[in-house]
Amino acid sequence: MFEELNEIRGRLEEITHLLSDPDVIRDSGTLRSLLKERAMLEPLAETYGKYRKALETIKDSEELLSGESDSDMIEMLKEELSSAKEKVEELSRELRIMLLPKDRNDEKNVVVEIRAGVGGDEAALFAAEIYRMYMHYADRHGWKTELSSINENGIGGFKECIFLVNGEGAYSRMKYESGVHRVQRVPVTESGGRIHTSAVSVAVMPQADEIDFHLDLNDCRFDVFRASGNGGQCVNTTDSAVRLVHIPTGIVISCQDEKSQLKNKDKALKVLRAMLYQLELDKQREAEGQIRRSQIGSGDRSEKIRTYNFPQGRVTDHRIHLTLYRIEQILDGDLDEVIDQLISADQAEKLMERTEEA
Repeated sequence: MFEELNEIRGRLEEITHLLSDPDVIRDSGTLRSLLKERAMLEPLAETYGKYRKALETIKDSEELLSGESDSDMIEMLKEELSSAKEKVEELSRELRIMLLPKDRNDEKNVVVEIRAGVGGDEAALFAAEIYRMYMHYADRHGWKTELSSINENGIGGFKECIFLVNGEGAYSRMKYESGVHRVQRVPVTESGGRIHTSAVSVAVMPQADEIDFHLDLNDCRFDVFRASGNGGQCVNTTDSAVRLVHIPTGIVISCQDEKSQLKNKDKALKVLRAMLYQLELDKQREAEGQIRRSQIGSGDRSEKIRTYNFPQGRVTDHRIHLTLYRIEQILDGDLDEVIDQLISADQAEKLMERTEEA
């Protein structure tokens, strides 16, 4: 670990030197890349500096203790030594976590697809609630959302919904939401008062740039049609809606949320590129054997990850055996407690894997 940290300190010094080079400053691409790398390495170097300072405190305290006879001074040095040792242990764990391999997609924007599963209209109604939960969650983090497409069932539910989330670190947190979300409650359509179980599947995909995934437009077919909706300027009056078909995979994306055909086309391409990129990521994970036992953050949309039980007012995340009796707050977008614990569990597992490999 220390060899790696010393290399990072050396690289930071090198970057600082390069950033004073006029040729580098004139090259906007290189300058941007170096600034991004420096921003990523600086927190590590800062934490390592605190770690080294705590080690020096331990060494100094031990040396002073060996030659000290005053009881009050000895007590003070012992407290200082104990505090420094606790800090070293805490910073050591923090550094090990910071040195874990980073998911290259963590800083990307995301495309989220919500589909109603078993449960008919009740599943569609819950899909709409899950969509609103993510809208509120995005608002809490200052992320921007864009609706791409929606297929409603006529009573306020969503059979399918696709939307984009743009914001710093969106994928790093939203990726833990991929999977099957179950709801247990008495549906509004149930006259006998029986509790039903319905399901909604969520897929969270990183938005891919052209550098991540090359999309051959020759493999795509665009159809335009007249948008349908609740009225308004351009709705039902112009062929602004776009249907994008990816011929090799058969994936179909429809987008009519924007008044402009070009904007709808651009949004549909973003969604398609994200879906195809996710397919490539899944293939890589399978080929490299990287799908871990817990599947935390793996993006497996077939895995049952969470249950929302309305009669008991509880939400249970099955991956980490976490149960919270705060269903209303969570469905109002207060997801951070759940996601923070998922991140911690994911980091703990990666640390254990890295220890075993070493």
